[in-house]
Amino acid sequence: MVIDAINGIVRTVVSGSKEYKVWMGFLSLLALVGIAFVFRQVDQGLIATNMRDDVSWGWYIANFTFLVGVAAAAVVLVIPYYIYKFEPIGEIVLIGEIMAVAAVSMCLMFIVLDMGSPERFWHLIPMIGIFNFPQSILTWDVVVLNMYLVLNLTLVVYALSKTYAGKSYKTKLIMPLIFFSVPAAISIHTVTAFLYLGAPARPFWNTAVLAPRFIASAFCSGPAFMLIIFQIIRKTTKLNITDAALHKVAEIVTWCMAVNLFLLGSEVFKEVYSATAHIEPFNYLWHGLRGHDQLVPWIWTALIVNSIAFLILIVPSIRKNFFMLNIACVFIFIGVYIEKGMGLIFPGFIPSTLGAIYDYMPNAMELWISLGVWAIGLLIFTVGAKICIAIKTGEIGHADPSAHH
Repeated sequence: MVIDAINGIVRTVVSGSKEYKVWMGFLSLLALVGIAFVFRQVDQGLIATNMRDDVSWGWYIANFTFLVGVAAAAVVLVIPYYIYKFEPIGEIVLIGEIMAVAAVSMCLMFIVLDMGSPERFWHLIPMIGIFNFPQSILTWDVVVLNMYLVLNLTLVVYALSKTYAGKSYKTKLIMPLIFFSVPAAISIHTVTAFLYLGAPARPFWNTAVLAPRFIASAFCSGPAFMLIIFQIIRKTTKLNITDAALHKVAEIVTWCMAVNLFLLGSEVFKEVYSATAHIEPFNYLWHGLRGHDQLVPWIWTALIVNSIAFLILIVPSIRKNFFMLNIACVFIFIGVYIEKGMGLIFPGFIPSTLGAIYDYMPNAMELWISLGVWAIGLLIFTVGAKICIAIKTGEIGHADPSAHH
C-alpha cells in the first residue's frame, strides 16, 4: 500500500494541465535564480546586500515577519471547523495547514539567509549548539516555529493517510494536537513580536500593542491570501469549496482588519499626542525626517489600501461579491506586507543610536533571493495542495469524495 501511495503521489505531482506545468516551471526557474544569488551572498558576505551597521535587519527579516503571520493564519480555518463544527470549512482546512507548513519553511529560510555566518546555524539546534535557552528570545522563536511546523505536518500527514485509506480520521485522537495548534499559532507571532518590543534601544518597536497588532494583521493577510487561492482551486479542480466557507473566512478577516486598524490608530495617537524625543522613527516613516522621506509613500499606500479593503469588507452585500472580495484581499495582502515589512523593520533602526539616518532599501540581489525563497515556498504549497486535493477527491487512494472527513 505504501508503494502504491508513493507511486500515486509521484504521478499526481508530475502530471497536470499545461497551466500547472508552466506554473511549476516558472517557480523552479525563480528558485534556481534565487539559489544562484545565495551562493554569491555566501561568498561575499552580507556586505553584498544594502544592509549596514545602522540598519542590520532588512528585507529578509521583513519577509520573515510577514510570513510568520501567514503561517499563524491557519487557525482561522482550524477553529471554525474543528472547534465550532462549521462543516463547509472541512474541505479547505487541510489546505490551510499546508499553507502554514510552506510559510514556516520560508520563515526558516529567511532566518538562515540573514545570518552573517550561516554555517554556524547548528548553534540553533538544542543540546548540540550553544542554544542559550531560555534566556534568548531568538531561541524561543526557533522552538515555537519548529514546533508549529512539526505540528502542522503531523496533522496533515495523519489526516491525508487516513483519507487515502478510505477511513475517517479520528478527530478525538488528534483533538489535543488541534487544541494545542491554536495557542501554538498565537505563540509564533507573539514571540516574534517580543523579539522587537524587547529591544529598549529601539523605541519604535518598544510598545505593548505590537504583539496584538501582529496577531490581528496576521489574521487578515494570511486568510486574504488563502481566499484567492481557494477560488483558484475551486475553478481548476474537483474539490467542492462552497461559498459559505469563503464567506465565513471573509467575515473573520473583516473583524480582524477592524482590530488591526484600531490598534494602528492607538499607536499613532500615542506617538503624536505624547510627542516625546522617541517620535523620530515615527516621523521618518509617516512624514519624513531631515529630508529623508523614502518610506512615506509606502506607508500611506498601506494605510489607504487597508482602509479601502475594510470599507469593502464591512458591507456584507459588497463582501459577498467575489470580484469586490478579491480586490479587498489583494489590497490587504499588499497593505499588511508593507506595514509589517518596510513599515515596521526599517524605521525601527532610524535614526541610529548615534543619530545618523541611513536610507535602506533592498538591492537587486536581496530581491532575487527573496523571490527565490517565495518560489520555493509556493512550490512546497503547490505540491502539498495538489496531493491533498487528489486524495480528497479520490483521484488517488480510496477516499469517498462525498464524505466529510
